Amino acid sequence: MSRIVIALGGNALGNTPYEQIELIKNTVKPIVDLIEEGNEVVVAHGNGPQVGMINLGMSVAAEAEKIKSDMPFPECGAMSQGYIGFHLQNALHNEFKKRNMDKVAVTLITQTLVDENDQAFSHPTKPIGAFYTKEQADKIAAEKGYTMVEDAGRGYRQVVASPYPIDVVEKDIVKDLIEKGRVVITVGGGGIPVIEKDGELHGVPAVIDKDSASSKLAEIVDADYLFILTAVDRVAINFGKPDQKELDKISVDEAEKLCGEGHFAPGSMLPKVKAAMAFAKSKEGRKAIIASLDKAPLALRGESGTEIHL
Repeated sequence: MSRIVIALGGNALGNTPYEQIELIKNTVKPIVDLIEEGNEVVVAHGNGPQVGMINLGMSVAAEAEKIKSDMPFPECGAMSQGYIGFHLQNALHNEFKKRNMDKVAVTLITQTLVDENDQAFSHPTKPIGAFYTKEQADKIAAEKGYTMVEDAGRGYRQVVASPYPIDVVEKDIVKDLIEKGRVVITVGGGGIPVIEKDGELHGVPAVIDKDSASSKLAEIVDADYLFILTAVDRVAINFGKPDQKELDKISVDEAEKLCGEGHFAPGSMLPKVKAAMAFAKSKEGRKAIIASLDKAPLALRGESGTEIHL
């Protein structure tokens, strides 16, 4: 039996709540496969599109005077944790029942501690929300004051600060639930970013990279594996070129070299590789795997995915 932290990418969640409900029915199947094989599984997920839509929707409603105020960004993150967690929890419950498995999934609204002096607050880089054309992005930037940037050739998106996760505030509760055999859904969207000031926690307007938060969580709960699940079967160098090469197993040193050579896009694969490296080097024997969602059980057996090890 292995303890596995799974970081679900946005492709597993869809673009609307209605699409998400349908997609997650299939998303949970390979996760339940891993649980059925006897592994302890903790589930984390992204929230970039979802928190952006909540934030934009509340802002538009406030401007139209349909509600009294907009919603602070940390609260938008909490809302996204709640409804994404509900969909995952519900789908896992139903899949467990279909397989006659005596398992319970639980969603934990999670705060992630960050440093208020993190340089990320001065240089927002984390894409959130929908994709826009250049013309649409320029208009939003002018009207809202948002920072809009081009995201990996897919269009323009709003960016916010993405500070590095220091700790998970509710870590002891997560550990207790794991020990009781529960399937915990936690650090959703990287967790709600909070800073500590005068002994109190305060939410801050930012989005923590879900892969970095998942890596930190996996380290905290002493996981054997960190699974970063995405849309591709394996990490590749020279991606999209005639000499593209998929990677099977690489060391942290090899991954560091490839990152330095610029093989991975900052808005897509680079943060995943860096998060995988951080977990793999946190303790001897820990392994991080970047793989496609539907092939997660195969990746655990070394038959798919890219393994990053010390």
